[in-house]
Formats: sequence, C-alpha cells, structure tokens
Amino acid sequence: MSKQTVQTLADIARLANVSKSTVSRALNNSPLLSQETKERIQAIAREHHFRINASARNLRMQQSRTIAFVAPDYSPEFYSGEDLFGQAILRSIGKGLRALDYDLLIVHVDSGDPSWVHDYLDSGRVDGFILMTSNFKPSLIKNLVEISAPFIGWGTPVPNLNYCSVSGDNISGGLLATQHLIRIGRKRIAFLGGPGDILTVQYRFKGYQDALQASGRSADPHLVTYSDYSYASGIACMQHLLEQAPDLDAVFVNSDLMAIGAIQVIQERGKHVPEDIAIIGYDDLPIALYNNLPLTTIRQNIPLAGKLLAQNLIQYIQTKVITHVTLPVELVVRKST
Repeated sequence: MSKQTVQTLADIARLANVSKSTVSRALNNSPLLSQETKERIQAIAREHHFRINASARNLRMQQSRTIAFVAPDYSPEFYSGEDLFGQAILRSIGKGLRALDYDLLIVHVDSGDPSWVHDYLDSGRVDGFILMTSNFKPSLIKNLVEISAPFIGWGTPVPNLNYCSVSGDNISGGLLATQHLIRIGRKRIAFLGGPGDILTVQYRFKGYQDALQASGRSADPHLVTYSDYSYASGIACMQHLLEQAPDLDAVFVNSDLMAIGAIQVIQERGKHVPEDIAIIGYDDLPIALYNNLPLTTIRQNIPLAGKLLAQNLIQYIQTKVITHVTLPVELVVRKST
C-alpha cells in the first residue's frame, strides 16, 4: 500500500493487523493500550504521513477532548498567587492531560447549584471534571455520583460514595511527621491543622494522635488548632498556640506556607528554630526548600497525582471503571528540625 493510499483509520488498521478502534486508541495515546502497541501503530502512521482530523474525530465521537478543572466561586483567594499547592497540582494535571491529547479548561462554578454539571456536559464543552473534594460539600459530591457525572476527585474520598479518587496517604503523613519529632526528643508537640471539618485534615490528625499514643502520650487540646492553610493563618495560629502552651517545643503544620508563617512568629518572639521549637510542614512545595530556613516537610508526589487524576478520569470516561489511588508520602528532613 503506497503512502498516498493511506488515508483512513482502516488503512492503518490493515497495515498494523489490528482493529480500527485499536488504531484510534493508539493515535490518541490511550492508557488502555500497551506502550509497545501504541508505538508500533504510531510509527506506521508517521511513516505514511497520516494525521487524524481532530475536529471531525471529535464531532464523530461526540467528544470535546477537554476536561474541566472545577473551582468554587465562594473563595476569592482560591488559586490566588498564595495558593501554591493549587498551582502545583493544576500544572501537573495540565501536563497529564496534554500527554493524552486533552485540553484543560478551568471553570468557576456556584458550589451550591449543581446545574453547572449539565450545562457543561449537555453543551459538549467538556467530557469530564476534576475537582478537589475538600473545596465542595459532601452533598455536592453525592449529587455528582447520583447523576453519574464523569469526574474524579483529589483528596480523601467521601465515605459511602463510590467515585474515582486520588489522594495522599494522610494518616501516614501525620504519623511520619510526629514520629520524627518524638525521635529527636520533643516533648510538647503541637498540631496546626487545615480546616477541621475536612477528612484530609482529620486523617493527618489521626496519624499525629496515633504516634503520640504509641509513645505513651495523648493529644493535649491546648496544643491543637485549625485554620485554612494560608500564610496569615500560620501566623495567627502560631500566636494562639504560644499563648495557650508557651512550653511547646515542636509543631506539625499541615501546609508549608502555614509553617513559614509559624516560623516568623517564633523568631519574632526571640525563640529559635529548631533549637527551641522544631517545625514540620506538609506538601514539599518549592518554597519549603528555598525558604531562608529550609523546611522539614512531608512530601506529596504532586506530579504523579496530576498525571493519575488525568489518566484515571479519561479511563473512567472510556470504560466506566472506578479507581481509587492512595499515593505514599515521605518525610524530607531539613534544617527546621
């Protein structure tokens, strides 16, 4: 068959001795095929200068090849310049989708009105949704499940609801951080959490509590406080903790940004990190390494999280297979402990 006569998926399928659907998946870099099969079919297509007409393909398959990242409209600081974790995971999702030949659309919605789901799906603007479940009420997640909306969530899954999810191992994160502080001899270890009604934060607190109990201690209410992950809240909560428990000698903080705010307060009080008070953050964002005092932290694999959110959602759209992935976390020790 000459290069001039290779004009359709069927032509490529005959050359590769596979079905048209396999050719389509290979040229769309589907995660459902082995890498070897994709590379063999893609090589044949390149050799014959074959390209898919993307507009015709999408119309025929009734796909937009666009995924929406859903942001609630109630929070003006959502994905602002200070929301370093949000920016990091959004970059990773975008990279993951691009590798699968999908586009990313960021949409701001009324979190109390689920009609946005039908607006975007019925108009054909998007094929599915990615959202951070901690930013939405469980009732909205339940509604998405009940109407079989194609979506995946980042964060600890809402109990008794079956939907695709990717999350970090938050219990292990709390355990690793607190065990490290116990190992280096700290006696009065505080917990500075994110919002207390979020499962992710509750799981990190459980890890903190389990580590204390394993060492014969219990969580002191004067050493526990919650806020909203921001730099300002790190400052306010650290001030509160020092007023409540001036003898504390370590703090497990639920975000790197809050931890940096906490360090500022400690230093302004004339104390030293880590000599007087050791600090552990969470996420291992670049700011943790490049801070004036490099921060010990719990590292989440954000690049892999974004890749899996993209890949597993598209797999769900194609196959309706629901996946749950919990990514391991690791302790990264730096100067703050």
